[in-house]
Order: sequence, then C-alpha cells, then structure tokens
Amino acid sequence: MSALFDMHARASRRDRAARSGTELFLYERAFADCLERIALMERRFERALLIGCPDPNWPDRLRISAGEVEVRDPGQHFAERAAGKMLIEDAWDPPAAAYDIVLAVGTLDSVNGLPIALRLIRSAMRPEALFIGAMSGADTLPQLRSAMRAADAVAGVAAPHVHPRIEASALAPLLADSGFVRPVVDVDRVSVSYLSLERLVSDLRQMCTTNVLTARPRFVGKAARAAAIGAFADAADGSRTQVTFEILHFAAWAPGNG
Repeated sequence: MSALFDMHARASRRDRAARSGTELFLYERAFADCLERIALMERRFERALLIGCPDPNWPDRLRISAGEVEVRDPGQHFAERAAGKMLIEDAWDPPAAAYDIVLAVGTLDSVNGLPIALRLIRSAMRPEALFIGAMSGADTLPQLRSAMRAADAVAGVAAPHVHPRIEASALAPLLADSGFVRPVVDVDRVSVSYLSLERLVSDLRQMCTTNVLTARPRFVGKAARAAAIGAFADAADGSRTQVTFEILHFAAWAPGNG
C-alpha cells in the first residue's frame, strides 16, 4: 500500500518556510495554549520532548516548566535552528521511558501511521508522564475544499487537493488504544478572513501546510485555477471570505506503575 503522505515533500515544505519566513499565528496560538495548560498543573517536569518546533524560541519557553528540553522536527532547518534533530513520528527509534512530558504541536496530522506514531511516543514516556499537544482537525478549511471542488468540476476529474484529517471524536479513543490513559480532547475553531484564495494559499505555504499527499496533482490548469479563485470569492461576505481552522488540543497520560 502506498503512503498517504510524501515525507520528502513534507520536510521540504518545512525547510522552505524556515528559509522564507514562517507564518506562526496558528502555531503560536496552539503552543501558548499548551503552555498555559502545563502551567496550571503546578508540576515541574524533568525531561521534555518537543515534537514540532517552527519557532526556535519555543524550547526556552517550555523550560519554564521543564528542566531539559529535546527538540525533534520533521524539517531539518527547523530542527537545526532549535539545536534539535529531524524526526518522522511513525518511523523513529525512541529511547525507552526517557521523558516525563512530550509536547507535540502541528505535525501529527500529516503522518502516515498516526497509531504507530502515538505508540512510539508512548514507549518513550515514563510512568505518569504527560502527553500534550495540538493538531489540525477534520473541520479545517471547508471553504478551501469547496473551492477545489469547483476546480475539479472544470477539470473534469476529482483530485486530492486537501489533506484528510482526524475527527475530534476519534482522537481520544485513538489515544486510549495507543496505551494512554485519561485522554482529553478540546476543539478550538479559529475563523480568519481572507481577501483572496491566493492570500490563503500564501499563508498555508508559510505555515508549511500545503498539499504533501503522495497522490497530489502536480499542477492545476488555468481554467480550474480560475474556477477555484471564483468559488472562493463567491463565498465572501463583502470583500473577504471567512475560513475555518480547527485545532484539536489533546492531553493524556502514560499509565503508572501500579
């Protein structure tokens, strides 16, 4: 069976954003929320693993609650800027029982084997360790999906333009099936207005969240592209179109020894 996501393209998108300038507003929203939740626990963690680090300042901010922070990122440039290493979440050799907190922000929605990734993360955690983070949910960018359906209608063929993502209701059971206990999932829906489809795509590029599906179309014809732009503009309220980003915040624990 072929892989759903192209890991080389995924890494390249992150490297491109690191070089050209990363759009951080959604990443920062998710990361800051995680830090707030960690602070409310009033617990000092000894050794943390941060998976996904588009801002090299994040490790220092996490060190307020965790003494030692290791960084892993699917992109080489993001990893190196934070003195970390590259990681593919469903294809790494985790150290056993190494971390008492793992924070994963913005990468788990584009791994080929999410259950495998979760089990590997779980194996790297100490008893009673905290796993917390955020990922994109299934209700992300329905307006973009509609615009690309208009493009497909003109092209005469359906193509995979937008990533499939996990439903909010499925994430907690998946965490439990992966060996975590007391999983909690919250949904944060963020509405952002855009003047044009081109501006949205530019932001997605700077967020390294453009299409990395293995079966993605290599180009969109002029007529199909015009149809997508027109459909996006037709959905506008006045001069701007509201788009929705769904962020799934999750927290779960590794089981204790008892």
